[in-house]
Amino acid sequence: MQDRVTLFRLPAWAQDVLLAVFITVMQVQGTVVRNSGQPEAVLRPLSDLGYLGYILLIAPGAVLVVRRPWPVAVFTVTVLASAAYYALDFPDGPGWLGLFVAIYTLTARGDGHRSLVLAGVGIAALTTVWLIAATDIEPPAAIGWVYFRIGASGMSAALGESVRSRRFIAAQALERAELAERTREEEARARVDAERLRIAREVHDTVAHAIAIINVQSGVTAHVLDKRPERAGQTLKAIEQTSSRALAEMRAILGVLRDDHNGRVPHPGLAQLVELSAMAREAGLDVDLEMTAPPTPVPSVVGNAVYRIVQESITNVIRHVGPTRVMVALNYGTETVEVRVTDAGRQPSSKTDGAVHHTDEGRTHPGTCGRGILGMRERCQLLGGDLDAGPLPYGGFAVTAQLPLAPTGPANV
Repeated sequence: MQDRVTLFRLPAWAQDVLLAVFITVMQVQGTVVRNSGQPEAVLRPLSDLGYLGYILLIAPGAVLVVRRPWPVAVFTVTVLASAAYYALDFPDGPGWLGLFVAIYTLTARGDGHRSLVLAGVGIAALTTVWLIAATDIEPPAAIGWVYFRIGASGMSAALGESVRSRRFIAAQALERAELAERTREEEARARVDAERLRIAREVHDTVAHAIAIINVQSGVTAHVLDKRPERAGQTLKAIEQTSSRALAEMRAILGVLRDDHNGRVPHPGLAQLVELSAMAREAGLDVDLEMTAPPTPVPSVVGNAVYRIVQESITNVIRHVGPTRVMVALNYGTETVEVRVTDAGRQPSSKTDGAVHHTDEGRTHPGTCGRGILGMRERCQLLGGDLDAGPLPYGGFAVTAQLPLAPTGPANV
């Protein structure tokens, strides 16, 4: 039903034309009818001075056609026409209808302050003219129509200002709603970007660690396949187990991109460090894990960060050093947990059976370090912690991270 009403609504210009015709007819016809029984000697005929009375009644109604685009001009014409009409002592009647509409339009479509000031000045000027013209009015009771015109002019201005205020408030409310909607969309995009970044980090850590181990084991397998078949079988088994774990962890990470919540597993944390150490030993590292029970429950986001830091550190050792001794230590304080991963560096006596060539270049020179150390540092900073990574004076490399047990960074959401 609302659509039908809107469909048959006249355009604004057509409404103003009909309003102008109606007001003009009412002003002329109403004035003629109202004064048809009055003696001609008492009143100035509308046809006097070249039909000026009719012109002053028609003009305020006719100009209402353009009241929307030029409200100030229309108001000025109606004020001047009304002042001239009553100053020349033409007969009273409904010649003020166009004036009331013009005052309403001025304040309704104005800017508030200036339009009200202009309307007040016009009404004050008209009040003076009306009162002066009514000094010798007969009968004296007709003075009530003068006060009616004054009061109605003020009410027209107040009504227009009320409409303008409501439109302004509605526009502000709509603007705030649009701003809130844009803000929600921006926040949603920010959350999506943050989640994408988190998933990218998880995928990087998982895949890089698994590929590093598989790379080492496959190189060993290729070298000992003919000489020691039993050793080749063990390395192939390790490759199978590593790839299976990596695939399972990838499914858990990417599970957040699916609508189905079935089959998801928690993100790896402190409880999986033992399993991670076992995988590193299968890749040829001598891993010593020092881990005690935390004094207070560790948030899952902190536990996941610790796991990823240890995982990435071990991956870097496998990539750049090869078989060596690795120390992993977790130290709990009252408010922080420190994770430290150190390795003894390349061992002159260690061999990878010629399968894989390792280099320390990517770790010993901070300017050439890859995304692994940068990713670990970003993880720490997101939780309000810090990370330091660099070579040791006596050889080897150390990664030390300080993480608050109560994360304060933006990742704690």
